[in-house]
Amino acid sequence: MGQVQRGSATTTAAVRRAIQHSQASLRALAARHGVNPKTVAKWKKRSSVADRRTGPTEPRSTVLTAEDEAVIVAFRRHILLPLDDCLYALQPTIPHTNSH
Repeated sequence: MGQVQRGSATTTAAVRRAIQHSQASLRALAARHGVNPKTVAKWKKRSSVADRRTGPTEPRSTVLTAEDEAVIVAFRRHILLPLDDCLYALQPTIPHTNSH
């Protein structure tokens, strides 16, 4: 069965393993596998061939405080309205929810 990869992955686990076990230069490995030398350097440093998740390890709002976020989540779970309706209902209470 095929390997599931992240959408923008440029290498497979087999290529990553080959990179990690090779003594060839970064440039030579990049040319052999058709990837950027930075990609080769990245896989040389890692101890695993598993692809990692992209993005922040703990996603959080860049605008809302943790308390504001908790209020919004609790409100939405209690009221059971669509997200847009919750936004309009909470805008007077939580000023950071303004869409401008």
